[in-house]
Amino acid sequence: MADQNSPDRRMMDLLHGRAAELGKGESLTPPIVNAAKYALPGAPDHAFPYGRFDNPTWKSVEAAIGALEDAETICFPSGMAAVTAALMACLKPAAKVLLPSDGYYTVRVLLDEFFNQHGIETTEIPTADMTEHPVDGYDLVWIETPSNPGLDVCDIATIARRTHAAGGLVCVDNTTATPLLQGTLGLGADITVSSDTKALAGHSDVLFGHVSSRDAALMERVRNWRKLSGSTPGPAEAYLAYRGLMTLELRLARMCESAASLANLFYSHKAVQAVRYPGLANDPSFKVASIQMAKPGFVIGVTFADEATAEKFITDCPAIFAATSFGGIQTSAERRARWGDAVPEGYVRLSVGCEPAEALFAAIEQTLGTL
Repeated sequence: MADQNSPDRRMMDLLHGRAAELGKGESLTPPIVNAAKYALPGAPDHAFPYGRFDNPTWKSVEAAIGALEDAETICFPSGMAAVTAALMACLKPAAKVLLPSDGYYTVRVLLDEFFNQHGIETTEIPTADMTEHPVDGYDLVWIETPSNPGLDVCDIATIARRTHAAGGLVCVDNTTATPLLQGTLGLGADITVSSDTKALAGHSDVLFGHVSSRDAALMERVRNWRKLSGSTPGPAEAYLAYRGLMTLELRLARMCESAASLANLFYSHKAVQAVRYPGLANDPSFKVASIQMAKPGFVIGVTFADEATAEKFITDCPAIFAATSFGGIQTSAERRARWGDAVPEGYVRLSVGCEPAEALFAAIEQTLGTL
């Protein structure tokens, strides 16, 4: 019998949570409730007083993701909307934030351009240094592990223990791993965020995000931020995210298995200068990832000799879709230096998809042979 908090048990809760509450004749899939107004006679004491406050379709996807997170969950119209809500919930004027210098760059831009005007100070350090870096004096330690795009990993449990002892909060951006591969709240984080545009929804057809926490006071602030700022997802988008969640475990199983095989191919191929993948035994992230992740994920960092070689690999391979973002059904890749990330010019972030494994391997191996 699966442990109550195991990934398998939580996936079962996600799949059957809605079904367990249905009456005879009710639909297994949640309805798309396109409502700006609800009937509200008398006192406005109802769960659905107005469209900006809440929505039945949001409730369905929040319950499903909440089963994975084992925590209260609030959904947003994008990953960055979720990031903003978490920051607004955790920070006060003049707060101090420790964050990764090699994480998703838009978070750093957001803090620099908008939060710093309220006296909020930020310190940026590499993800690889996060575990041991002093945390005294920081109100919030922001973690992204594995980091995007470099795939460095830090020890969530150790950072949370040290930060709490110093009186601070810990937020983890868990987009790269998903709650199925890495239970951040169980490792001690106070709050977690995710861009569900990526693997959780998984079909590259919706922008979505969520915030989860077991701290009721924090989640009340997150909910109020959504309501007051109007940072609300559309009901159709919530339905698409819910639909994608239903196949998350199946998709991740294929993606992670293929990624492990491809990482070994890249590692042994003469056309490749370096490989980053937390599942490789000689990777700097391997030890910690093996402890805190159920699987090492589906994203691989591949460094080629130069920009031209990297672009040729992406363009020539028929099994690769050239695009930004990751976590979709189709294997995709991009040269991340084009966005200004601190990676080599020939560094490619490869997001492994759900293609038939042997065909995908053969297509990539053949393309590597032409470089």
